[in-house]
Amino acid sequence: VIHQPVRLRVMAALTALAPDEEGLDFVRLKSLTGATDGNLGAHLDQLARAGYVDVTKAFVARRPRTTVKASPKGRAAFARHVAFLKAIIAGA
Repeated sequence: VIHQPVRLRVMAALTALAPDEEGLDFVRLKSLTGATDGNLGAHLDQLARAGYVDVTKAFVARRPRTTVKASPKGRAAFARHVAFLKAIIAGA
């Protein structure tokens, strides 16, 4: 699930935050990934279905705001994926 480039960028950005932080809003993730609204939304749906992210929708000052946070399961999966990539690079 994580190997796809946009999802990899999303998980990297989210896991860079401390687990107790709120997460990142959709607009920030869109900027970080370079994805379009629809493309990012589809990738977030994939990550949410896998249980890797928690998506919260709310209204702030009467405007919709979507916040995304890495779940504990997602953090563990990302750590395993990074370890796997490091092993490939090391030639293991």
